[in-house]
Amino acid sequence: MAAVERLRQERAHQVAAAAQRYRETGDEREAVERQQDAGVPFPDSRQALAARATRLLDRHAVPAAMAVEAVRAEPLAAPDAYERILGVSKELQAWSFLPRGARAARTVARISTRENGRELPLGTGFLVSPSLLMTNHHVLPDAEAARQCFVEFDAQVTVDNTPQPATRLELMPDGFFVADQRLDYALVLVAPGPDGRPPGETFGWNRLSVQPGKLVIGEPVNVIGHPMGRLKEIAVRDNMLQVRLDDFLQYRTDTEPGNSGSPVFNDQWEVVALHHSGVPKTDEQGHVLRTDGQVWQPGDGDDAVDWVSNEGVRVSSILRHLARLPAGTRSGPLAEMGAESGLGVAESLVPAPAPAAAAPRPAAAAAVTHTGLRARDGAFGGGRHLVFLHGRSQEHKDPEDLRREWTAGLNQGLVRAGLPPVDPADAWFPYYGDRLVRILAAHEAVPRVTEAATLSPAEAVAPVSPTARAVYEEMIGEAAHRWNLPEERQPDLERIALGDVVGGLHRQLGWLAARSDLDAWTIALVLRDVAAYLDDRPVRDAVLDSVLDTLPEEGEVILVSHSLGTVVGMDLTTRLSPALRTIHLTTVGSPLGLDSVYKRLLIGGPKRPDVVADWLNGWSPSDAVAIGCPLADEWAGTVTDVAVINARDRAHNIAEYLSHPEVAGGIGSHLGLIAG
Repeated sequence: MAAVERLRQERAHQVAAAAQRYRETGDEREAVERQQDAGVPFPDSRQALAARATRLLDRHAVPAAMAVEAVRAEPLAAPDAYERILGVSKELQAWSFLPRGARAARTVARISTRENGRELPLGTGFLVSPSLLMTNHHVLPDAEAARQCFVEFDAQVTVDNTPQPATRLELMPDGFFVADQRLDYALVLVAPGPDGRPPGETFGWNRLSVQPGKLVIGEPVNVIGHPMGRLKEIAVRDNMLQVRLDDFLQYRTDTEPGNSGSPVFNDQWEVVALHHSGVPKTDEQGHVLRTDGQVWQPGDGDDAVDWVSNEGVRVSSILRHLARLPAGTRSGPLAEMGAESGLGVAESLVPAPAPAAAAPRPAAAAAVTHTGLRARDGAFGGGRHLVFLHGRSQEHKDPEDLRREWTAGLNQGLVRAGLPPVDPADAWFPYYGDRLVRILAAHEAVPRVTEAATLSPAEAVAPVSPTARAVYEEMIGEAAHRWNLPEERQPDLERIALGDVVGGLHRQLGWLAARSDLDAWTIALVLRDVAAYLDDRPVRDAVLDSVLDTLPEEGEVILVSHSLGTVVGMDLTTRLSPALRTIHLTTVGSPLGLDSVYKRLLIGGPKRPDVVADWLNGWSPSDAVAIGCPLADEWAGTVTDVAVINARDRAHNIAEYLSHPEVAGGIGSHLGLIAG
């Protein structure tokens, strides 16, 4: 079957399904319209409004001064305050709205096919990783269809309204291709450009997010695509979200055939949906109607259809579907879709299959057990020792690679602070990643992999041990409370973008993800391992023994710890050699500000150990693991808190933390580094 004819048939199927959903949501849409007629600008749930307002403020999409001005004139209940903030976002756009839109538009490409010596446009696609393009299943239904297609970036007019030369790239479905008919999406690998670079490095790419708070009912959406195969066009402003379903969004905006596969953006240019179909008006029998009220016939053309709405597939639903793919499929390009996609950490939930008992591996193929790394003799004069203490999720990694990663981040910060860089070989790197995973498995405090596809992150990774689970739930609850989780007033109406039932652990973890730049999987996994470490003495002893195996025995220690490593490091101060005179402590991305954490430490509570001469704590407001920071108000003894702004997709990343001169400079001064 010719590609264009198959596209027509596939598209007709999607249009019919969209029309059916539109008819089934008539009561919900009418309720929304009644509220809007009554003056309610954003007729959505209280929880959805809270998550949206918080996301806008945290990402500086609404200037804090304008938000304060909008809500301070009179006492307001929380929902009214949220609506005021959303109103500011909708009505007033910063100057950056236009250049950010132009940046987003560069990620969008026209998809065409080769058929009988002709090149025919099929639809639109957009980059969601450095090398992956997303479009509709009905545009690229299988790998064979993709092999016949190519994409064109910058197929648009210039600021002078003249055609701009486009960049044509081939698709590589043999490298990666996945599609789903029900959700009407396809992901395909795009060949590198003429310079050999992935297309995302040239045209940029969109970071998809599973987090809630990206859009509420009544807010506008923006669509960029190639309608009817024309040069790139954009539909903005005269539009809005009408209905939010579990897997689809219905919105009012002008689109045409060819826009299939276009990204649907909010006003902050975050992708909220994959556009896949217009919604036609139908009669009671489901027949598509023309604008004159008569039944539409195939020969009438699309222009004759009475289009009443549009429909897109929610990106959160697509990401959940991708997370359920087999482990091998989720590696490679999918792991490069950014931290908020949840796909990079989902890979860690599924261990490699064990070899069959009847066919044991030969000794030469046995898994490598990594150990810690000592610093070379004489580093920093021999009397000072730089020690890096890592956090969770470092299993099966080469400590040498990890030490280089930490040093690279530190050297960025040192150079910015005007200090000379250090050599990775001069740092001690105790390593407990492999041992932690083995002992957690032995104690059954591991994700239930067989259920992970159907459970929320909070449940999928929760410790099996009842006592460890209690600690885990206590930490999540305390963290959500510290970040002002709204009270649940109408749980039957709450419909959060992640699609989970609102309430309990799911609701708390979802709120933390909404408030931060970390996805729910990352937060759950970090807190799961902290809970297992704090609750189970054998786990704690095994980790501390691994660290003590690779530590200097005398001199001064400049201890730099991250995440779970900050908890381990605090316990470590109770077991150090007496010959270690002083510890200069730096913690980053630390959960030590949570009462549920510090009350279980070996030091007995939030008091700086005597052996610690000074303590610098670096934290990022967008890092949910550091929710209890700053620490100075909780901990007795002087703690110097330094707030830094980490990149959105690196909120909890160690190299990102160390690259800040405020953090690296303190480390460098204790090492005796002198500005050149």
